[in-house]
Amino acid sequence: MAYNRFVLNATSYHGKGAIQAIPEIIKSKGFQKAFVASDPGLVKFGVTAKVTDLLQENGIDFEVYSNIKPNPTIENVQAGVEAYKASGADFMITIGGGSSMDTGKAIGIIINNPEFADVRSLEGVAPTKKRTVFTIAVPTTGGTGAESTINYVITDVQKTRKFVCVDPNDIPDVAVVDPDMMASMPKSLAASTGMDALTHAIEGYTTKGAWELSDCLDLEAIQLIGKNLRKAVAGDPDGREGMALAQYVTAMAYSNVGLGIAHSMAHTLGALYDTPHGVACAMMLPIVMEFNQEATGEKFKKIAEALGVDTAGMDQPTYRKAAIDAVRQLSVDVGIPTKLEKLKEEDLEFLAQSAAADACTPGNPREATIDDYKAMFRKLM
Repeated sequence: MAYNRFVLNATSYHGKGAIQAIPEIIKSKGFQKAFVASDPGLVKFGVTAKVTDLLQENGIDFEVYSNIKPNPTIENVQAGVEAYKASGADFMITIGGGSSMDTGKAIGIIINNPEFADVRSLEGVAPTKKRTVFTIAVPTTGGTGAESTINYVITDVQKTRKFVCVDPNDIPDVAVVDPDMMASMPKSLAASTGMDALTHAIEGYTTKGAWELSDCLDLEAIQLIGKNLRKAVAGDPDGREGMALAQYVTAMAYSNVGLGIAHSMAHTLGALYDTPHGVACAMMLPIVMEFNQEATGEKFKKIAEALGVDTAGMDQPTYRKAAIDAVRQLSVDVGIPTKLEKLKEEDLEFLAQSAAADACTPGNPREATIDDYKAMFRKLM
């Protein structure tokens, strides 16, 4: 019997000032000390302090862990596990984008499932038996949606690869999506994380696992992104609030139905060249849409319309092209490059093989050969 499953946060808070709820959440649970996982840039520029100041004001003890890279590594996770153990913390707060939250997810899972301490054994769908430590996730970017997903990505530096972990036990218990936490994002980060959210929405909408519930979430997210991303990159507060909602909405969907090869290819670009994840996704998305279009039925028509295109009178090839063009134009408008200078012909075999082996690949609506991957990567050269 075929059935679908949806895993969501137990509770989520949304809107300006939502972080004010955090002390009460903690007190209601009886927790004593927070392990705060946040990246060093957020600590340096006072973004993390927006939350830790609240903890101090309410007499809640905490310790900050910030040994986290933009593409978090196995070593970041293992050091975090030891730091958590030494801290005496009894719950976690993750503050940041995907890097902080992915690191926190792996730390929390290993704390309660120590048999996975090597980290690599968490790849794929790991058979963990216990939930992560209680986690409150506070996003600071308008794109990853990691606060509401069962996925995380870790970089294996030794093998020059990223690996995806999928585990219902890792989803944060509480998500606090406060657009004020995103107010200090530089334009480049607003652009790249916003295009990551669009990639989530379009891949989630067209993946093999998509169904009616995920479709309505992803279409709403695409529409929100089309209306708000340009404004968010320009620094408009309403645009950033719209993106805060959009990235959460699509993450609810893709977390449960999967993604596709734009993410597979972005992961390997990030592992080999340290390309920021959102930038890699943005560059690959229109290229992969072109490759996938014949396997998407009528869905590109709805994507085009959600992005503001009037498809009246368009035949199928025309509205498919219109959807791809709208995505490409949005990416250009927010300053994403269309070429990757680091990309070399001699790396294509490794990149293609890595993308083919990625955990996101099975969800793609069209099967890709190694030669297909190489041809798509070449379009970035």
